[in-house]
Amino acid sequence: MHLDITNYIIRLILPLCLVCLCKCQNLKCEGNSSDPDIHQCSELLMGQYYCDEPEIDSETQQARGCNSKTRTVTVPCKPAPGVLCYPDKSLKDLSASGNPCEFDGEQIGFYQERACKWTNGYNFETALLLSVFLGMFGIDRFYLGYPAIGLLKFSTLGFFFLGQLIDVLLIATQTVKPSDGSDYIIDYFGAGLIKLTMNNETIIKLDDL
Repeated sequence: MHLDITNYIIRLILPLCLVCLCKCQNLKCEGNSSDPDIHQCSELLMGQYYCDEPEIDSETQQARGCNSKTRTVTVPCKPAPGVLCYPDKSLKDLSASGNPCEFDGEQIGFYQERACKWTNGYNFETALLLSVFLGMFGIDRFYLGYPAIGLLKFSTLGFFFLGQLIDVLLIATQTVKPSDGSDYIIDYFGAGLIKLTMNNETIIKLDDL
């Protein structure tokens, strides 16, 4: 009985190993390293590569491994089939030769930083409900880590309910966030707001229209 199970596992796993081995052997890193038209894989244009989506944490509903300082997460990117480029130096197996590689669309060529939201246990729905029903006692501010404002609201019944109304609007629009600078825990496809600011990437010049 045990022998039959062992043979079955071997017959199941061996073909998969052979497929993986063939894919690795099919990747050619024999390009001309002196060709000036060949660049780093990280410099490829859009459409010449595909990046995996970040892994979503079921508890926080945000990207797993989000850096609290940079608010970015690292994702692997795969050059399109037939693309010739220099792989990332962190991929030692591919970059050891110093030659550009011709990718097959399945092999990772470089890593890219993607923007993400860092959360630290503060739930948006909880904060909003506390503000609506217990905001006059400052419970919402205590929950978000603002004890001084919470105590002041508690002493004045939410600034005579005017401060409570203002906080309900500020929390609902996600203007007021937790004191540690983290983002609210919201469903991945929920009512999360993203603030857009004008910079060199978003500005539109009239000459370009």
